[in-house]
Amino acid sequence: MKLLRSIAEMRSASREARAKGALGFVPTMGALHQGHLSLVRAARAQCSTVAASIFVNPTQFGPNEDFKRYPRDLEQDCKLLHAENVDLVFVPSAEEMYPAGPTTFVEVGELANKLCGRSRSGHFRGVATVVAKLFNIVAPDRAYFGQKDAAQVTIIRKLVRDLHFPVEIVACPIVRESDGLAMSSRNAYLDPAQRKQAVVLQHTLVRIQRLFQQGQRSVAQLTSAGQQMLTAEPALKLDYLEFVDQETLDPLSTAAPGTLVAVAGFFGSTRLIDNVILQQEAQLLETNPLPERK
Repeated sequence: MKLLRSIAEMRSASREARAKGALGFVPTMGALHQGHLSLVRAARAQCSTVAASIFVNPTQFGPNEDFKRYPRDLEQDCKLLHAENVDLVFVPSAEEMYPAGPTTFVEVGELANKLCGRSRSGHFRGVATVVAKLFNIVAPDRAYFGQKDAAQVTIIRKLVRDLHFPVEIVACPIVRESDGLAMSSRNAYLDPAQRKQAVVLQHTLVRIQRLFQQGQRSVAQLTSAGQQMLTAEPALKLDYLEFVDQETLDPLSTAAPGTLVAVAGFFGSTRLIDNVILQQEAQLLETNPLPERK
């Protein structure tokens, strides 16, 4: 496994890798968990070479968010990636990625203010900007993202279409803890009580999915059922519970197969997100196992 810190090194390694076959890329902010590693395994199964990046991107954090305390453990992250047979790990500094400071950005239009964008001003602009930079540097054939960040996946797909990046975007299923909580680097912020309380997000999505499978299509009714569960947990400060179109993130009044149900909320100062894509048939939302390492 090669550890690369400069853009020039990454570009050179990328050229060599693409000459041998497909290059898969997993961009991360580190603090890796099994959710990240499931993306690596998907890339390993489909590509000749796998690259990952570790970069805590300052432009996607707001002034009162957790940029300074975001968990960082490069040594442990590299051990995990090495165990998964990752070939290239790009670990640039902020100065390498933003040599003149953050002055040029990729704007994402109306999508910037939907779902998480409403409460995290500038977040999706920062995400789109750093992803565009990474795609220009790494030049992957395929890039792998987690479905947990559903709005991010939508925005990156649109970024690729609009700016004509020759990259296939692969969205991989949410990986959950044994009790159903979606894996997130920010779960480490939760104290033991909050950790138990946080499963209400996933329990609510399970309830909504069941009602949908039983024939309920009214978003108003499904929202009401979900909010009843969420408000029953006093530790949760709800940010949103929304039913939206996957492609536009526009709100819907009638649910249908493929509708994205997204939820976000705070437990103390920790903000967590989760989602489900409604399907007529039963999903593995409740018991989604950790992927096996090959």
